[in-house]
Amino acid sequence: MNQTVSNVKSRNILVLGAGELGMPVLRNLARRAKGIEDAKISVLLRASAIKSDSIAKQRDVAEIRDLDIEIVTGDLVNSSIDELASLFAQYDTVIGCAGYAAGINTPIKLAKAALQSGIPRYFPWQFGVDFEAIGRGGPQDIFDAQLDVRELLRSQSKTDWVIISTGMFMSYLFEPEFGVVDLEKNAVNALGSSDTAVTLTTPDDIGVLTAEIVFYEPTISNEIVFLAGDTVTYGELADKLEAGLNRPFSRSVWTVPVLMEELANDPQNMMRKYRAAFGIGRGMAWDKAGTFNAREGIKVTDVSDWINANLSGK
Repeated sequence: MNQTVSNVKSRNILVLGAGELGMPVLRNLARRAKGIEDAKISVLLRASAIKSDSIAKQRDVAEIRDLDIEIVTGDLVNSSIDELASLFAQYDTVIGCAGYAAGINTPIKLAKAALQSGIPRYFPWQFGVDFEAIGRGGPQDIFDAQLDVRELLRSQSKTDWVIISTGMFMSYLFEPEFGVVDLEKNAVNALGSSDTAVTLTTPDDIGVLTAEIVFYEPTISNEIVFLAGDTVTYGELADKLEAGLNRPFSRSVWTVPVLMEELANDPQNMMRKYRAAFGIGRGMAWDKAGTFNAREGIKVTDVSDWINANLSGK
């Protein structure tokens, strides 16, 4: 834990976005806020999301209202830094949950707006891997943009910041498009090597843990907090699939040279960028024992749990 003592308390919180991560964060902030005097949660949504015909979006908006979360209309992409700063200034804490869908330039734009607003506390969208360990100039340029955000936040002392490192969202590892797990062929394609490791956490667990971090005493400030639902090698992943689904899985390796060649043939392919970066492996995994959830004794979903809950019978 960081030894810096901060007097900042998060009581008037704005969450940016209500997607795959935003909804679990909102649910858990609302739950924790009930026991905290003067705690109030708001969420920034696009007007199109609020009025959407999508059943899923309508369900999310209804749930947000049921949770007594105030809905604020706004647009992270089309608003200027000045406009966002004046909005953020109405809160004491802003938590970025908009993800990369908003574009590669949005994280630094939001960080600039947060600092310009003078808010006491900022949680940027950094729910991912260890960008510093990875370093600059790797196959995934989004990671360089995230380092820009960290450098900006560290260059000042007016706004406290907290970065939450989660590893990969656990479900992504099993996405057919990602190519690591092929359930139809009962195959695991390791990225880099069978001994290359990856840290994984579910969005639901990230939501629980983020709420705990936001309201943690003493206040966490100017710190990178590591979480982990599980950390496994690709070889261990195959073992867990075999144990959980009770059938054999073949194992092959997509080496780094092969992954880099694939990327060179299609340089803008986002999935190939991710595969190459995870194949290199640097900054993609850390020991679960040293994480916030392990220290606090908070139960999380591991890979075997996820397989049992989501893949049984498949």
